Amino acid sequence: MEWISELPGQLWASLVLFAFAISTMTAIELITGRERHSLRSRIPGLVFWLLWSVVAAFAYGGFHALWRHIGVDPLIVLPLTFTWAGAAAVVAAPLASAFVADFFFYWCHRAQHRWLWRFHAVHHSVRELNSTNSFHHVTEPFVQAVLITLPSSLIVSETGAVVPMIALLLHMQSSYIHSSSRWHFGPLRSVFVDNRFHRIHHSTEVRHFDRNFGAVTPLWDRLFGTAYFPAADEWPTTGIAEADQPRTLRQWVSLPWRLAQPAGADTRADGGEETGLQTA
Repeated sequence: MEWISELPGQLWASLVLFAFAISTMTAIELITGRERHSLRSRIPGLVFWLLWSVVAAFAYGGFHALWRHIGVDPLIVLPLTFTWAGAAAVVAAPLASAFVADFFFYWCHRAQHRWLWRFHAVHHSVRELNSTNSFHHVTEPFVQAVLITLPSSLIVSETGAVVPMIALLLHMQSSYIHSSSRWHFGPLRSVFVDNRFHRIHHSTEVRHFDRNFGAVTPLWDRLFGTAYFPAADEWPTTGIAEADQPRTLRQWVSLPWRLAQPAGADTRADGGEETGLQTA
């Protein structure tokens, strides 16, 4: 159980990255936001994320400990150090690795919509979507350990010393794509997912359902036919019809079992009169 002793360090590193990403994006949202979300309304999301991080440390730490114990080696190692690119490798290596990681995330995300909707619906239930209120259900780390960490451990990216930069990049990107900021990537949206692109994935409009699964690049959505590039003024409402977003710990944990619709029914809030569960 040596991995238990490593958890505090892993958790601390994760919390530092999380705090940096959230605080940075919250400040940007307050200055450039399309919507007004009070700081008070972000508190439940912040609490959920902190508890989620503790669970994630155990889920990922336990997985890596099990893999080391079994002695599983990667089947494929992708040489993504880009040493030939000189100083540009500092940027190219983490981006290439993030694109590879996003491939596994894309298919995990699609699986969640198909077979694990009750739990993934917690993430989609958020109607005041921003960098803080973009939380997942507490079981999410275990799902990602099986559907992302496991396959990506068999096809790894050799990136050298830029691994911490990759972690920071992914934290910042995750916060940004859920933000309500007016800032977007403009022409670069064909290469990188921005908050307008990902907003479509959380949309309440039927024509947007099951679109834009990628979190880093729209490449995989393009290749597999799920890409939808929004117009400049397209900023739909978010949420689901089955339930309102959780605002207490009890609601957060219990939401998958309180949904009114059958599992796998990917529905959204209609943006009008509330039809979901009332908060306690």
